[in-house]
Amino acid sequence: MLVLTRKVDEKIMIGDDITVVVVDIRGDQVKIGISAPRHIPVHREEVYKEILEENRRAALAGKEIPLEGLDDIIQSAKDE
Repeated sequence: MLVLTRKVDEKIMIGDDITVVVVDIRGDQVKIGISAPRHIPVHREEVYKEILEENRRAALAGKEIPLEGLDDIIQSAKDE
């Protein structure tokens, strides 16, 4: 992990397209601004983790296959 010291209005560049700027510092909180291309998603960590969990749940839900009537479906496919 790279650790940097920055003051208000100082920036950090990530590649050519992403800029992180220290907007304000109050006590133990630092307000930052992030400028990135629209195709690069930027989320707080807790939101990102929830998105990953929701995607995992959706992927697992799509794998549930009802077995009732499966023989009829297979036979119909064979008849076509």
